[in-house]
Amino acid sequence: MATPQSVAFYTLGCKLNYSETSSIGRLFEDAGYREVAFEEGADIYVVNTCSVTDFADRKCRKVVRQALRHNPRAFVVVVGCYAQLKPEEIAGIPGVDLVLGAAEKFRILDFIDNLGKAPGKGMVQAGEIREVRDFVNAFSFGDRTRSFLKVQDGCDYKCTFCTIPLARGRSRSDTVENVVDNARRIADMGVKEIVLTGVNIGDFGNGTEVIEGTRTKKEAMFIDLIQALDEVEGISRFRISSIEPNLCTDEVISFVAQSKRFAPHFHMPLQSGSNKLLALMRRRYLRELYAERVAQIKSLMPHCCIGVDTIVGFPGETEEDFLDTYGFLRDLDVSYLHVFTYSERLNTPAAEMAGIVPIEERRRRNEMLTILSEKKRRYFYEQHLGQTRSVLFENHTEKGLMSGFTDNYIKIETPYDPLMINELAPVELIRLNARGHVETQCIVSLPKI
Repeated sequence: MATPQSVAFYTLGCKLNYSETSSIGRLFEDAGYREVAFEEGADIYVVNTCSVTDFADRKCRKVVRQALRHNPRAFVVVVGCYAQLKPEEIAGIPGVDLVLGAAEKFRILDFIDNLGKAPGKGMVQAGEIREVRDFVNAFSFGDRTRSFLKVQDGCDYKCTFCTIPLARGRSRSDTVENVVDNARRIADMGVKEIVLTGVNIGDFGNGTEVIEGTRTKKEAMFIDLIQALDEVEGISRFRISSIEPNLCTDEVISFVAQSKRFAPHFHMPLQSGSNKLLALMRRRYLRELYAERVAQIKSLMPHCCIGVDTIVGFPGETEEDFLDTYGFLRDLDVSYLHVFTYSERLNTPAAEMAGIVPIEERRRRNEMLTILSEKKRRYFYEQHLGQTRSVLFENHTEKGLMSGFTDNYIKIETPYDPLMINELAPVELIRLNARGHVETQCIVSLPKI
């Protein structure tokens, strides 16, 4: 095929996917391609997929149809977790030309020239996940105020509901030195905030990779990484995207509490407040340890925002188990919940478990925890009204407004000022608006940052 001039991207899923899409985009840019908006009718469309929810197939098909409406002659390439798990299924989607697995997606340009328009059938390049051994660094830039910096990939945990180890392989990490270098590159681009991303970032180990089924020695761990990043000039804030409670150690918590640049914000997956369910899920902690982590964070940082992932409707979850979780979360000093409705995933132990919870019951439980989350978020916001906190300003979807997040992850809205976009400044938190966000009365001052 003739070398196309334009490429467009569509990303489904997590912050890690966004970092990888951005890095793939730079590969195209370095090769002379011009990135355009999805709606502009590109010559090549790259769709980066997710496998966390059961809507992966539906979403992928919808995006492919939209791409071909913008340009019926476009070449469509699908990468990401769903592409690794079900490559042949994706290849059968009308309009898909190329499917790349986890080991192949960063070599996408090697496959582009071989694309052929075989109607109804795509070319698959997706090796076995055990072949994925190396860590490939990535970070996002250009589409957001903050950058998502990938520091770790894959997972060695065997949670019974999760397909990520099947889609991304074993846990492996970047080196501290390379992460710091990337952070400095991001700082040179004018970005003020970096979010550290990965599948299980608390499992970070300096330069670990999978070599013939063995591991290189961990010469540095997650605490060493964040200590090094805290010294990077030019970045005002670092956030830890998500960290397992058993890996969110007292040492990590204590360091964040006194650090110069790490935001007082932790997101720790809980999944269930029932120890019975945690055992069925093969999680590596009990709820008592989770409560201890929350108490330790709040004792050192009372203003800290704590987010929680939780799953409702897992096989074997009785009404008593759910109410146990509900009560545990209600009484826990956390700030918001990400509530996921359990969905059966092929090739996972949970899909074969007894005690299936009816779909309607799963939805009811999701709604109950979603309402609880809104109550907790509102209470957390109200606790900080009248205070002055630092905000990183960004564009708002609504004309005449700009938004942003405080260091402790309170979302604010205020009248638009073009000079303030991507700037950090202290603001006074005044009141909650109808959308549940915090309005600010005035900017106290614009410091030199």
